[in-house]
Amino acid sequence: MTADLIQRAQQGDHAAFEEVIRAAYDRLYAIAYRILRERLSAEDAVQDAIVRCWRDLRALRDPERFDGWLHRLLVNACRDQARWSRRRPMEVYGHLVDPPAAGDDFARFAARDELERAFLKLPADQRIALVLTHYVGYSAAELAAILDVPAGTVHSRLHYGARAMRAALARPEATHYATSEMAR
Repeated sequence: MTADLIQRAQQGDHAAFEEVIRAAYDRLYAIAYRILRERLSAEDAVQDAIVRCWRDLRALRDPERFDGWLHRLLVNACRDQARWSRRRPMEVYGHLVDPPAAGDDFARFAARDELERAFLKLPADQRIALVLTHYVGYSAAELAAILDVPAGTVHSRLHYGARAMRAALARPEATHYATSEMAR
């Protein structure tokens, strides 16, 4: 993004704002989806972030920091979506089945599903830290500035999130799936 384009959007230029958002939309959606792991919630979070961006864009003092500021808006929208979905959980009832054989194609799906479930059990702050660090590539210091928390807090969220994922993979039923997934 050019600072000029963002400054024009700050002055109320709808076309400039549309161009800025069009350039950022796919990236924002990818981040939101990786945090929330649900398509409709990710779309809602991105839309909320875009609305907040338009509403608060004039308050942005440094157009060079637009990307970090927009990521902060997105993270806050993802937190809101996570809180909303936690209050209205969706439960699917099913039967326990025997684990698939090692050569079964279902094993890959089961392993991915197990990882997905473990990730969704993490608190939103830990998911946010993991996604923005490992997917977007922010350092702990950059992420601390975006989230407005100390760098130690970011390190803590990364540590506990990774530990919870390792623990989920260490469960006997998950180990079978993960082992067969890694063997492929």
